[in-house]
Amino acid sequence: MTAEDLQPYQRIVQDVKDQVRLGRLQGNDKLPSTRELADHYGVAPGTVQRALAELRTKGVIYSHQGRGSFIRESAIDVVADPTAQAIKRLEEQVAGLTERLERLEASSDLKG
Repeated sequence: MTAEDLQPYQRIVQDVKDQVRLGRLQGNDKLPSTRELADHYGVAPGTVQRALAELRTKGVIYSHQGRGSFIRESAIDVVADPTAQAIKRLEEQVAGLTERLERLEASSDLKG
């Protein structure tokens, strides 16, 4: 499915998710206002509201009345592809194993 096949609100959702995936948007970053997003994407404010509602439902953003919408801290986990998530888990496991190995080596140096 190409971007042209998506509804306008779906293109906004995909763009925000892509920006999170690429690190351009991070946890607690504030999104532009509805009006600014509507101008940027060339759509009606209602279309932006629909996109924001979907992003909230998917757990990518949270909103505060009168303050705006913000990227969730956990958004990268929501938008990451399964391969990236598996790599992240492996990196965490390797880091844990490295730490354990360093402790074992340090304790054997003390005994030796």
